[in-house]
Amino acid sequence: MSAAGTPLQVTPVEPEATAALPPARGNSDTRGLTPGELPPPEDTLLDVRDLTKHFPIRRGLLARQVGAVRAVDGVTFRVRRGETLGLVGESGSGKTTTGRAILRLDEPTSGEAFFEGVDVFTMDHDALRALRRRAQIVFQDPYGSLNPRMTVGDTLREVLKVHDLARGADAGRRVRDLLERVGLPAASERRYPHEFSGGQRQRIGIARALSVEPDFIVCDEPVSALDVSVQAQVLNLLQDLQGELGLSYLFIAHDLSVVEHVSNRVAVMYLGRIVELGSADAVVRSPRHPYTRALLSAVPVPEPGQARERIVLQGDVPSPSNPPPGCPFHPRCPHPLKDADCARLVPPLAEKEPEHFAACIKEPALVRLEGPTASA
Repeated sequence: MSAAGTPLQVTPVEPEATAALPPARGNSDTRGLTPGELPPPEDTLLDVRDLTKHFPIRRGLLARQVGAVRAVDGVTFRVRRGETLGLVGESGSGKTTTGRAILRLDEPTSGEAFFEGVDVFTMDHDALRALRRRAQIVFQDPYGSLNPRMTVGDTLREVLKVHDLARGADAGRRVRDLLERVGLPAASERRYPHEFSGGQRQRIGIARALSVEPDFIVCDEPVSALDVSVQAQVLNLLQDLQGELGLSYLFIAHDLSVVEHVSNRVAVMYLGRIVELGSADAVVRSPRHPYTRALLSAVPVPEPGQARERIVLQGDVPSPSNPPPGCPFHPRCPHPLKDADCARLVPPLAEKEPEHFAACIKEPALVRLEGPTASA
């Protein structure tokens, strides 16, 4: 999918296109600090380091493991208090798995995720349950995430009861307050999920996440299934709630224009890896990775008669169970300096400009003359 939700043009790879790459030119740059090498800011809420999630491939009568789908492969990033980090990429790039693994809805294969300095991946059952009050998720499918046999009021009361936050009349009052906060009438508590529109159901999902008064919310493509006008309403609601409650978001989407609108910083994923990370303005206005440039070239220009020059990617996305050697993007990369090094060296997510990182050895790295300073 493109950044605007429409398919990227894919040209079948002819035999000539799979010929050997040009010999190494000697201009590959593997220098530069990575996000994990920079000291975290004092207001860091979430610090994810080398997160990996592999799904085993089993075959045969004994279900022996014969391989693995590398859904997430060494992801590192940080989220500050009150910040929105946008996570964008094509379908299958590992965005949703990253969000679910951080909350341990899917158990990670390896890595670390520190929430206020405590590693989420080593928490026992009681500590993990306490974390659920601090970190929540809004799912992509608002209808599938709601119990069709429970009224909205019962759904929200159940959350309050499980976390021992309110019971009886107090719980009823808090349910009505939550519904009104997300723009629904208090009387909605007596209705069932099928009686609401898609946008209204997503508001209920947001109310459920807010019910435990969290600090951090994973928004897993919360507007991708909604009409454009309803998308704007839900996005504005999320931003208003962030300003009012000081929430931090990991906002997952495939639409770069939406991510740019709501995010302070943007991380671009491809085949389980982050290939670019920086401020929303820097990533959109001055992308440093060829894949980001290709995504941006597919975003429609909101001006009649104008269009961006399209970057047509050749071939299909490689299988995450058999990723290519070296740079995972090199088989489709249109970079004019692509050579044999791209198929041999795994590019680090290195700093190319201050606090702007890209995983491309053909983009010159930033060499700091002074020691590293705290990075967002």
